Amino acid sequence: MGSLTEIYVDRANNEIMVAESLKRLSEKEEDKVNFDLPDDISFYSSVISHSYYAIFYAAKALLLIKGIETKAPEVHKKTFEEFKQKFVDTKELDVSLLKIYKKMMVRADELLEIFKDEKWKRGHFTYQTIPQANKEPAEDSLKNAKFFVSNIMRVIKESNSRGEK
Repeated sequence: MGSLTEIYVDRANNEIMVAESLKRLSEKEEDKVNFDLPDDISFYSSVISHSYYAIFYAAKALLLIKGIETKAPEVHKKTFEEFKQKFVDTKELDVSLLKIYKKMMVRADELLEIFKDEKWKRGHFTYQTIPQANKEPAEDSLKNAKFFVSNIMRVIKESNSRGEK
């Protein structure tokens, strides 16, 4: 695995850890006391945002396996489109996931839908609602990020064992 791919993988995992930490900080009164935070504060909007970024960086890491690096401007749109074209539309990701899971298959379009939904939620819940109202979407986003990233990491690991970038 190339160093930039490793950076994206590390960043994806870091984003999940940050999202988990902020969710706990939003829910545990003891932690709020330890950090001298008001009782009514929450960070659910940030959980959504960090969950999205975990997905985004995992997708960028997988694209690098194919030698594709997306850059600004519109890096999020480009990453989504490249992920869709190179892995979902071609069914390549389906085949890779099938090899990993054998019996249970996660389809690439399912991962693409998660990516699309989390991209929308990042914009909607980050900028348009109060953080306390976002608990349920935040829990869903974190679950989606863990599912997406774990599947992408399996594909990257399998690609590495075959000697790809």
